[in-house]
Amino acid sequence: MLPRFLTILLPAFIVLTAIKSAHAGGMPTQIGECVETRVRAVGTRLENVPGSGSLITFANGGQQVSYKQIPQVDQSRAGDVVMMCLVYIPRNCPPGDYRGRRYRTTNSRTAQTWTLPDAEHMCGGA
Repeated sequence: MLPRFLTILLPAFIVLTAIKSAHAGGMPTQIGECVETRVRAVGTRLENVPGSGSLITFANGGQQVSYKQIPQVDQSRAGDVVMMCLVYIPRNCPPGDYRGRRYRTTNSRTAQTWTLPDAEHMCGGA
């Protein structure tokens, strides 16, 4: 058996660790890793150009973008809680060029999911 103080502190530590991981504000770094964050803003790929594609930004500093309008993204709202999971990392990228990572994102409010890259171009592109 664990000492009494550990039976009290251990569950609290586990809960706090989970909360810290979910709200750390960082982006997933390994394929299959997920983080919880909030939608910061939803807009169009080109500012004030309707139909130019979807753009969504997140409180953890991430973003996803598409040349097409994505209804699941467009129906999201600032403040919505989402789960972002890294599903693809491009290979053979120039040093320091991290563009082209794909994330599968699920909006808790709408229960809708989409998969989009973090940039308009892949690493090494325009």
